[in-house]
Amino acid sequence: MDNQRMIGQSGIPACEMSLGTWAIGGGTWWGDNDDQVSIRTIHEALDAGINWVDTARVYGFGHSEHVVGEAVRDRRSKVILSTKCGLQWYDQTGEYHFSRDGHEVYRDLRASAIRRDLELSLKEMGTDYIDVLFTHWQCKSDGFTPIEETMGELLKMKKEGLIRAIGVSNVDVDHVREYLKYGPVDVVQEKFSMLDRRIDTGLLKFCEENGITLQTYSPIEQGLLTGKISNDYVPKAGETRENKAWWYPANLAIANRMMRGWSDLTEKYHCSIANLVIRWSTMYSPAMNILCGARKPAQIEENAASLRVDLSREDYQRMLDDADAAIREAGFCSTASPIGTL
Repeated sequence: MDNQRMIGQSGIPACEMSLGTWAIGGGTWWGDNDDQVSIRTIHEALDAGINWVDTARVYGFGHSEHVVGEAVRDRRSKVILSTKCGLQWYDQTGEYHFSRDGHEVYRDLRASAIRRDLELSLKEMGTDYIDVLFTHWQCKSDGFTPIEETMGELLKMKKEGLIRAIGVSNVDVDHVREYLKYGPVDVVQEKFSMLDRRIDTGLLKFCEENGITLQTYSPIEQGLLTGKISNDYVPKAGETRENKAWWYPANLAIANRMMRGWSDLTEKYHCSIANLVIRWSTMYSPAMNILCGARKPAQIEENAASLRVDLSREDYQRMLDDADAAIREAGFCSTASPIGTL
Protein backbone atom coordinates (compact mmCIF):
# COMPACT_ATOMS: atom_id res chain seq x y z
CA MET A 1 0.00 0.00 0.00
CA ASP A 2 1.39 3.37 -1.06
CA ASN A 3 1.32 5.71 1.92
CA GLN A 4 3.49 8.52 0.55
CA ARG A 5 2.15 12.03 0.13
CA MET A 6 3.99 15.10 -1.14
CA ILE A 7 4.56 17.94 1.35
CA GLY A 8 2.71 20.75 -0.37
CA GLN A 9 4.50 21.72 -3.57
CA SER A 10 7.98 21.31 -2.08
CA GLY A 11 8.80 18.13 -3.98
CA ILE A 12 9.51 16.38 -0.66
CA PRO A 13 7.66 13.03 -0.32
CA ALA A 14 6.73 11.86 3.18
CA CYS A 15 4.80 9.05 4.79
CA GLU A 16 1.18 10.04 5.40
CA MET A 17 1.91 9.54 9.11
CA SER A 18 4.61 11.52 10.93
CA LEU A 19 6.19 11.28 14.38
CA GLY A 20 5.55 14.01 16.95
CA THR A 21 8.12 14.45 19.71
CA TRP A 22 6.51 16.88 22.15
CA ALA A 23 6.28 14.14 24.80
CA ILE A 24 9.93 13.20 24.26
CA GLY A 25 10.82 16.67 25.60
CA GLY A 26 9.51 15.62 29.03
CA GLY A 27 9.18 18.28 31.72
CA THR A 28 6.01 18.85 33.71
CA TRP A 29 3.90 18.50 30.55
CA TRP A 30 4.79 14.82 30.17
CA GLY A 31 7.02 13.72 33.04
CA ASP A 32 10.47 12.15 32.90
CA ASN A 33 11.65 10.05 29.97
CA ASP A 34 14.53 7.69 29.34
CA ASP A 35 16.35 9.40 26.47
CA GLN A 36 17.77 6.13 25.17
CA VAL A 37 14.25 4.73 24.92
CA SER A 38 13.21 7.90 23.10
CA ILE A 39 16.06 7.44 20.63
CA ARG A 40 15.04 3.83 20.01
CA THR A 41 11.49 5.05 19.46
CA ILE A 42 12.63 7.42 16.73
CA HIS A 43 14.70 4.68 15.11
CA GLU A 44 11.69 2.35 15.23
CA ALA A 45 9.61 4.98 13.43
CA LEU A 46 12.18 5.39 10.67
CA ASP A 47 12.49 1.62 10.26
CA ALA A 48 8.68 1.45 9.92
CA GLY A 49 8.76 4.00 7.09
CA ILE A 50 7.54 6.93 9.20
CA ASN A 51 10.21 9.28 7.90
CA TRP A 52 8.93 12.71 9.01
CA VAL A 53 10.01 13.62 12.57
CA ASP A 54 8.57 16.83 14.02
CA THR A 55 9.83 18.75 17.04
CA ALA A 56 10.01 22.35 18.31
CA ARG A 57 12.39 24.59 20.21
CA VAL A 58 9.99 24.88 23.14
CA TYR A 59 9.37 21.13 23.63
CA GLY A 60 11.22 20.46 26.86
CA PHE A 61 12.94 23.83 26.33
CA GLY A 62 15.43 22.38 23.89
CA HIS A 63 15.48 18.83 25.22
CA SER A 64 13.26 17.32 22.52
CA GLU A 65 15.47 18.82 19.81
CA HIS A 66 18.56 17.46 21.55
CA VAL A 67 17.16 13.92 21.70
CA VAL A 68 15.93 14.08 18.10
CA GLY A 69 19.35 15.28 16.99
CA GLU A 70 21.06 12.39 18.76
CA ALA A 71 18.65 9.94 17.13
CA VAL A 72 19.02 11.14 13.54
CA ARG A 73 22.67 12.16 13.51
CA ASP A 74 23.89 8.98 11.76
CA ARG A 75 20.90 8.76 9.37
CA ARG A 76 20.12 12.38 8.59
CA SER A 77 19.59 11.83 4.86
CA LYS A 78 16.78 9.36 5.58
CA VAL A 79 14.80 11.80 7.74
CA ILE A 80 12.45 14.66 6.98
CA LEU A 81 13.13 16.88 9.97
CA SER A 82 10.85 19.72 11.03
CA THR A 83 11.02 22.10 13.94
CA LYS A 84 9.35 25.33 14.96
CA CYS A 85 10.44 28.88 15.69
CA GLY A 86 8.77 31.87 17.29
CA LEU A 87 8.36 30.80 20.93
CA GLN A 88 11.28 32.02 22.99
CA TRP A 89 12.21 32.23 26.67
CA TYR A 90 15.56 34.04 26.39
CA ASP A 91 14.22 37.55 27.05
CA GLN A 92 10.89 39.36 27.40
CA THR A 93 10.67 40.51 23.81
CA GLY A 94 7.43 39.71 22.04
CA GLU A 95 4.02 38.88 23.50
CA TYR A 96 3.70 36.78 26.66
CA HIS A 97 2.37 33.27 25.95
CA PHE A 98 2.75 31.08 29.08
CA SER A 99 5.01 30.10 31.99
CA ARG A 100 6.30 26.58 32.58
CA ASP A 101 9.20 24.91 34.41
CA GLY A 102 10.67 28.23 35.50
CA HIS A 103 10.52 29.82 32.04
CA GLU A 104 8.42 32.67 30.71
CA VAL A 105 7.65 32.02 27.06
CA TYR A 106 6.95 34.79 24.53
CA ARG A 107 5.59 34.71 20.99
CA ASP A 108 8.30 36.39 18.93
CA LEU A 109 8.28 36.23 15.14
CA ARG A 110 10.64 39.11 14.42
CA ALA A 111 13.25 38.35 11.78
CA SER A 112 16.08 38.43 14.32
CA ALA A 113 14.19 36.15 16.71
CA ILE A 114 13.39 33.41 14.22
CA ARG A 115 16.94 33.58 12.84
CA ARG A 116 18.21 33.02 16.40
CA ASP A 117 15.79 30.12 16.85
CA LEU A 118 16.96 28.46 13.65
CA GLU A 119 20.62 28.80 14.57
CA LEU A 120 19.95 27.25 17.99
CA SER A 121 17.93 24.43 16.41
CA LEU A 122 20.68 23.61 13.92
CA LYS A 123 23.25 23.53 16.71
CA GLU A 124 21.08 21.48 19.07
CA MET A 125 20.26 18.87 16.46
CA GLY A 126 23.72 18.77 14.89
CA THR A 127 22.52 19.39 11.35
CA ASP A 128 23.19 22.05 8.74
CA TYR A 129 19.63 22.24 7.41
CA ILE A 130 16.01 21.75 8.46
CA ASP A 131 13.59 20.24 5.98
CA VAL A 132 10.53 22.15 7.23
CA LEU A 133 10.63 25.17 9.55
CA PHE A 134 7.30 26.14 11.10
CA THR A 135 6.29 29.35 12.79
CA HIS A 136 4.84 28.01 16.06
CA TRP A 137 2.25 30.65 16.96
CA GLN A 138 1.18 33.96 15.46
CA CYS A 139 1.35 36.99 17.71
CA LYS A 140 -1.89 37.65 19.55
CA SER A 141 -2.12 41.22 18.23
CA ASP A 142 -2.41 41.40 14.45
CA GLY A 143 0.46 43.44 13.09
CA PHE A 144 2.60 43.10 16.24
CA THR A 145 5.18 41.48 13.96
CA PRO A 146 4.09 41.86 10.34
CA ILE A 147 3.85 38.57 8.49
CA GLU A 148 5.77 40.25 5.68
CA GLU A 149 8.80 40.55 8.02
CA THR A 150 8.52 36.96 9.24
CA MET A 151 8.05 35.52 5.77
CA GLY A 152 10.86 37.63 4.37
CA GLU A 153 13.30 36.05 6.81
CA LEU A 154 11.97 32.53 6.16
CA LEU A 155 12.51 33.05 2.43
CA LYS A 156 16.08 34.20 3.09
CA MET A 157 16.71 31.05 5.12
CA LYS A 158 15.33 28.97 2.27
CA LYS A 159 17.50 30.74 -0.31
CA GLU A 160 20.53 30.12 1.91
CA GLY A 161 19.77 26.40 1.96
CA LEU A 162 19.14 26.36 5.72
CA ILE A 163 15.54 25.20 5.27
CA ARG A 164 13.83 23.36 2.40
CA ALA A 165 10.18 24.25 3.00
CA ILE A 166 8.15 26.75 5.00
CA GLY A 167 5.36 25.80 7.39
CA VAL A 168 3.02 27.72 9.67
CA SER A 169 1.29 26.40 12.78
CA ASN A 170 -1.76 27.39 14.82
CA VAL A 171 -3.03 29.86 12.22
CA ASP A 172 -6.29 30.75 10.55
CA VAL A 173 -7.05 31.11 6.86
CA ASP A 174 -6.39 34.86 6.87
CA HIS A 175 -2.90 34.28 8.28
CA VAL A 176 -2.10 31.72 5.60
CA ARG A 177 -3.48 33.96 2.88
CA GLU A 178 -1.19 36.77 4.11
CA TYR A 179 1.86 34.48 4.12
CA LEU A 180 1.10 33.46 0.54
CA LYS A 181 1.29 37.09 -0.59
CA TYR A 182 5.06 36.92 -0.09
CA GLY A 183 5.98 33.36 -1.00
CA PRO A 184 5.05 29.67 -0.94
CA VAL A 185 3.79 27.88 2.16
CA ASP A 186 3.98 24.10 1.85
CA VAL A 187 2.43 22.93 5.11
CA VAL A 188 0.09 24.15 7.84
CA GLN A 189 0.02 22.41 11.22
CA GLU A 190 -3.19 22.40 13.27
CA LYS A 191 -5.03 20.21 15.76
CA PHE A 192 -7.53 17.66 14.49
CA SER A 193 -9.34 14.59 15.71
CA MET A 194 -12.73 13.04 15.03
CA LEU A 195 -13.92 14.85 18.17
CA ASP A 196 -12.32 18.19 17.31
CA ARG A 197 -12.67 19.16 13.66
CA ARG A 198 -12.03 22.89 13.84
CA ILE A 199 -10.17 22.67 10.50
CA ASP A 200 -13.57 22.34 8.83
CA THR A 201 -14.29 26.03 9.42
CA GLY A 202 -12.33 26.74 6.24
CA LEU A 203 -8.69 25.86 6.82
CA LEU A 204 -8.84 22.36 5.32
CA LYS A 205 -10.65 23.51 2.18
CA PHE A 206 -8.21 26.38 1.73
CA CYS A 207 -5.23 24.02 1.99
CA GLU A 208 -6.79 21.57 -0.45
CA GLU A 209 -7.46 24.34 -2.98
CA ASN A 210 -3.95 25.80 -2.69
CA GLY A 211 -1.86 22.63 -2.74
CA ILE A 212 -0.83 22.96 0.91
CA THR A 213 -0.36 19.95 3.19
CA LEU A 214 -2.34 20.14 6.43
CA GLN A 215 -0.33 18.29 9.08
CA THR A 216 -2.71 17.54 11.95
CA TYR A 217 -1.77 16.66 15.51
CA SER A 218 -3.50 14.90 18.42
CA PRO A 219 -5.56 12.44 16.30
CA ILE A 220 -6.19 10.24 19.37
CA GLU A 221 -6.71 13.22 21.70
CA GLN A 222 -3.52 12.58 23.71
CA GLY A 223 -4.55 9.01 24.39
CA LEU A 224 -8.28 9.42 24.98
CA LEU A 225 -9.26 7.80 21.68
CA THR A 226 -7.51 4.52 22.48
CA GLY A 227 -10.36 3.09 24.53
CA LYS A 228 -7.92 2.47 27.37
CA ILE A 229 -8.84 5.39 29.66
CA SER A 230 -11.34 4.71 32.46
CA ASN A 231 -14.28 7.04 33.02
CA ASP A 232 -12.93 8.13 36.40
CA TYR A 233 -9.44 9.07 35.16
CA VAL A 234 -8.27 12.46 36.46
CA PRO A 235 -5.21 14.14 34.92
CA LYS A 236 -2.48 15.17 37.32
CA ALA A 237 -1.96 18.86 38.04
CA GLY A 238 0.21 20.43 35.38
CA GLU A 239 -0.19 17.62 32.85
CA THR A 240 -1.04 18.56 29.31
CA ARG A 241 -4.43 16.80 29.68
CA GLU A 242 -5.45 18.95 32.65
CA ASN A 243 -8.56 21.08 32.13
CA LYS A 244 -9.24 19.63 28.66
CA ALA A 245 -12.98 19.27 28.23
CA TRP A 246 -13.00 15.76 26.75
CA TRP A 247 -11.03 14.56 29.77
CA TYR A 248 -13.79 15.49 32.23
CA PRO A 249 -15.36 12.25 33.61
CA ALA A 250 -18.79 12.81 32.04
CA ASN A 251 -17.26 13.39 28.61
CA LEU A 252 -14.84 10.50 28.98
CA ALA A 253 -17.85 8.29 29.53
CA ILE A 254 -19.43 9.52 26.29
CA ALA A 255 -16.25 8.88 24.31
CA ASN A 256 -15.77 5.45 25.87
CA ARG A 257 -19.33 4.45 25.07
CA MET A 258 -18.76 5.48 21.46
CA MET A 259 -15.61 3.36 21.22
CA ARG A 260 -17.19 0.32 22.88
CA GLY A 261 -19.63 0.35 19.98
CA TRP A 262 -16.74 -0.40 17.61
CA SER A 263 -15.84 -3.78 19.07
CA ASP A 264 -17.10 -5.47 15.90
CA LEU A 265 -14.81 -3.25 13.83
CA THR A 266 -11.71 -4.13 15.84
CA GLU A 267 -12.58 -7.79 15.26
CA LYS A 268 -13.30 -7.24 11.57
CA TYR A 269 -9.99 -5.46 10.92
CA HIS A 270 -7.93 -7.30 13.55
CA CYS A 271 -6.78 -4.04 15.06
CA SER A 272 -7.07 -1.77 18.08
CA ILE A 273 -9.36 1.21 18.64
CA ALA A 274 -6.38 3.53 18.18
CA ASN A 275 -5.60 1.87 14.84
CA LEU A 276 -9.17 2.51 13.68
CA VAL A 277 -9.08 6.15 14.79
CA ILE A 278 -5.72 6.90 13.17
CA ARG A 279 -6.64 5.18 9.90
CA TRP A 280 -9.96 7.05 9.91
CA SER A 281 -7.99 10.29 10.28
CA THR A 282 -5.74 9.56 7.29
CA MET A 283 -8.85 9.09 5.15
CA TYR A 284 -10.36 12.48 6.05
CA SER A 285 -8.51 14.28 3.23
CA PRO A 286 -5.70 13.41 0.80
CA ALA A 287 -4.17 16.79 1.70
CA MET A 288 -3.58 15.73 5.31
CA ASN A 289 -0.56 14.29 7.09
CA ILE A 290 -1.32 12.73 10.47
CA LEU A 291 1.12 13.60 13.25
CA CYS A 292 1.19 10.92 15.96
CA GLY A 293 3.19 11.31 19.15
CA ALA A 294 5.19 8.48 20.69
CA ARG A 295 7.96 8.00 23.21
CA LYS A 296 8.19 4.20 23.40
CA PRO A 297 8.92 1.69 20.60
CA ALA A 298 5.68 -0.18 21.33
CA GLN A 299 3.73 2.99 20.58
CA ILE A 300 5.39 3.22 17.18
CA GLU A 301 4.44 -0.38 16.44
CA GLU A 302 0.85 0.49 17.36
CA ASN A 303 0.82 3.65 15.24
CA ALA A 304 2.41 1.99 12.21
CA ALA A 305 -0.14 -0.84 12.33
CA SER A 306 -2.82 1.76 11.61
CA LEU A 307 -1.50 2.20 8.07
CA ARG A 308 -2.29 -1.44 7.33
CA VAL A 309 -5.98 -1.17 8.28
CA ASP A 310 -8.06 -1.34 5.09
CA LEU A 311 -11.00 0.63 6.49
CA SER A 312 -14.01 0.68 4.17
CA ARG A 313 -15.78 3.90 3.28
CA GLU A 314 -18.94 2.49 4.86
CA ASP A 315 -17.21 1.92 8.19
CA TYR A 316 -15.48 5.29 7.89
CA GLN A 317 -18.90 6.95 7.60
CA ARG A 318 -20.25 4.93 10.52
CA MET A 319 -17.40 6.17 12.74
CA LEU A 320 -17.99 9.74 11.58
CA ASP A 321 -21.69 9.51 12.44
CA ASP A 322 -20.86 8.05 15.88
CA ALA A 323 -18.37 10.86 16.55
CA ASP A 324 -20.93 13.49 15.57
CA ALA A 325 -23.44 11.92 17.97
CA ALA A 326 -20.88 11.94 20.80
CA ILE A 327 -20.03 15.59 20.14
CA ARG A 328 -23.71 16.55 20.28
CA GLU A 329 -24.25 14.55 23.48
CA ALA A 330 -21.34 16.36 25.14
CA GLY A 331 -22.81 19.69 24.08
CA PHE A 332 -19.92 20.64 21.80
CA CYS A 333 -19.64 21.66 18.18
CA SER A 334 -17.33 19.56 16.00
CA THR A 335 -15.65 22.69 14.61
CA ALA A 336 -15.33 24.54 17.92
CA SER A 337 -14.36 21.97 20.51
CA PRO A 338 -13.12 23.61 23.74
CA ILE A 339 -9.85 21.66 23.83
CA GLY A 340 -6.73 23.77 24.12
CA THR A 341 -3.17 22.80 23.29
CA LEU A 342 0.38 24.10 23.29
